[in-house]
Amino acid sequence: MPALPVVGVIACRRSVEGEDAQIVKERYLDAVRRNADALPLIVPNNLDADDVINLLPRMDALLLTGSNSNIAPSRYGSTEAQRGMLDATRDSATARLIDAAVERGTPLFGICRGLQEINVAFGGSLADERDIGTPEFSHHAPDDASLEAMFAHAHGATVVPGAAFEKVLGVSGPIAVNSVHYQRIDRLGHGLAATVHADDGVIEAVAASGTRAPVFAVQWHPEWPVNQHPHDIAFWRYVGEQARLGARSNGA
Repeated sequence: MPALPVVGVIACRRSVEGEDAQIVKERYLDAVRRNADALPLIVPNNLDADDVINLLPRMDALLLTGSNSNIAPSRYGSTEAQRGMLDATRDSATARLIDAAVERGTPLFGICRGLQEINVAFGGSLADERDIGTPEFSHHAPDDASLEAMFAHAHGATVVPGAAFEKVLGVSGPIAVNSVHYQRIDRLGHGLAATVHADDGVIEAVAASGTRAPVFAVQWHPEWPVNQHPHDIAFWRYVGEQARLGARSNGA
């Protein structure tokens, strides 16, 4: 029986019992195992440059997960103060990981914060969702919603005809997605194309062109099992498919 491919899953820095810790939500690990048919490898976000280079060959694909921290505006050239929690070690680690993955040709995927990190790494910028001016952030669940209700709250979006999302996932037309975020793409990064737009205009998915391996990211949370849609399952199957191709190129 062939070995399963390995998908690196970036961790978040948190405090556990008063001490710094690196954590990954079980839902990401379960989705990699169950829907991508791959083995997750937890990647700490406090890596230095040498550790990044040494760890990448152990991964057949890399997944940048969501997080309740925001990216520091200085990372994309803004002087605006950021509302909410920041994670400076993750900002630095993912920047190095993205550069190294693109250079090495490792398939790269992003979810929520992961999409934002990819956009910034490709030279794009972000804006605070709360500054859009749309009453009550039209595609957000109410702030007082429970976690289950928040991630079950879906809004409309449309797949861009002929874009990578349609071509590789086989999904077209209107879809429903569950974005839970406060940063959105403002200026799209170089070489990235928007592949899904929310009904209120927010970019919900991007893909890169001209890279050795796929760079593919979504703003919503396909790992959340509540009201999981067919395009969420298709996302994970694509992660697994590209990881298997990556494993073959790694000599597995």
